[in-house]
Order: sequence, then C-alpha cells, then structure tokens
Amino acid sequence: MNPIWLPASLLGGLFQAWRTALQERLRAELSVSGAGLVRYLYGLPFAILFAVLWLSVRGDSVPPLTSAFLGFAVAGALTQMAGTILLIMAFGHRGFVVGTAFSKTEAIQVALVTALFLDEHLPPLAWAGILLGVAGVLTLALAGSGLTARQLGQALRQPAALCGLGAGSMFALAAIAIKFATAKLAGVDTVGSALVSLVVVMTIQSVLHLAWIVARDRGTLRAVGRSWRNSAQVGLLSALGSACWYTGFAAAPAALVRIVGQVEVIFTIGFARFYLRDTIRWHEVVGLLLVAAGVIFALLAAM
Repeated sequence: MNPIWLPASLLGGLFQAWRTALQERLRAELSVSGAGLVRYLYGLPFAILFAVLWLSVRGDSVPPLTSAFLGFAVAGALTQMAGTILLIMAFGHRGFVVGTAFSKTEAIQVALVTALFLDEHLPPLAWAGILLGVAGVLTLALAGSGLTARQLGQALRQPAALCGLGAGSMFALAAIAIKFATAKLAGVDTVGSALVSLVVVMTIQSVLHLAWIVARDRGTLRAVGRSWRNSAQVGLLSALGSACWYTGFAAAPAALVRIVGQVEVIFTIGFARFYLRDTIRWHEVVGLLLVAAGVIFALLAAM
C-alpha cells in the first residue's frame, strides 16, 4: 500500500464533514436536487484545476481514457449521485448528525462486498474496528430515541434509516467502482490517477444532473446561480474531499480507507455543535468514542 492513503483518508473525512455541513445550510435556499447539484457543478472547476496543476508539476500528460475506465467512472458517478441525494433526504427526516450516522454503515458494506466478491480480505483488527465503528454510528442514531430491542426493527424501517442505509450502500458501490477506475489509468502516479478520475466522474455527474434540472426544474437552476457564494464553498470542499477519497482508494483497499474515514463522524459532531448549533447529547459522546476506537483499531491493523 502507498502510505499516502492514511493522510488522504483523514483529510477526506474532514473535508466531507465540512462540505456536508455547508450543504445542510443550503437546504434553506435550495431543493434537495439543487443542494446535490452544487457539489458537482461548482466542484468541477476546482477538480480540473487540481488535475492540471498536478500533471503539470510532474510533467505527465493526460492518460488514455479507455472504455474500461469510462465504464467504471460512469458506475462510480451514478452511485455517488444516488448516495448524495439519499443522504440529503435523510437529513430532512432526523437531522444532520443522525442522517450522516446511518450512512456510515458504508464502511462495513464496503468490507463485506470486497471480501465476498473481490477476495480483498482484512486482518481481524480491521474487522474489530469496523464493528466498533458501526456500533458507534448506531449509538449516535438510535440511543437517543429510547428504543427497545423490539422497536429497533421498526426504527430501521423508518425513512431516515432507509435513506441513510441506502446512501451507505450507494457510497460503498461508488468507492469500489472508483478504485477500479483509477487502476485503469496508465502513465500517471497514484495522485494523478485519482485526480483524472475525479474530473471525469464530476463531469459525468454535472452533465447528468444539470440536464435533469434543465428539463424538469429550471427554477432550481436559477436558485443555484443566485447562491453562488455559498455554493462555490461547497464545490471547493467537495473537490478537496473527493480528491482525498479517490487518492485513498487508488492507494489502499477501499474498505480500509472507509474505516479510517469514519473520523468524518467526529468532525460531523463538531460541525453540528459549533456551526449548526445542534445540541450534543450523552449518547452522541458514547458513539463518538466508539467510532474513535474503531479508527484506532483500523490504524493498528494497517501497521
């Protein structure tokens, strides 16, 4: 594994939590679809800038975009779009922290899929980290509601849980597709393959989402244009976060990147408390400690 995966995963968690907090505030100005569009449309220019600068500094040319690469890029783009919309919908049902918490089951979903179908096995400590992390996010999501064991099954059928779990599944599939896409680019280093992949994926997402809004909801497009100051910040953080995630996927097993990336939950609680002014309760502190323990276990497994 390329050691760059670790700082990339940690920074990816920070930028994603920051971006999601800004995106949540945009919901006061934009629809769910509009809040999702700004991530791609305003993020694409920054992604192009990052790729051009990196390739120029290294003296590399743009690698050939093969049909295999484009196939995985399209798969990653579509599943990531679906995950983003589901995550924003989850916020509307139970709030910022809980919506993000349900989506964090993505880590175990990535690990299970890659172990079962891709023969990408993790050491026992990494699995322990996954279980602790999942316990942490479920504590964040469910403990404060006072659910009994019998009520737990019913809670998991509620809209927030379904949207969050669905978002986790889509993000898990996106991580795997993007990892395969970066592996199909020849003649560039790990970061270069990640940044080129990011440009292609964001281009696909921007074109598809923009076409849908032009055809179905032009009022949202005008609102996206009016919100350019806040939307540009979301775009920048989206490009930074995705660049970090893509670099991590290119450098290490996707499941390991996502386990360490659960530090996003820690940052999410921080942003919820100090930026969105949400009240933090005791069960969220417990969940936070469990997530932190899971990340530590994963780091020990990678040593």
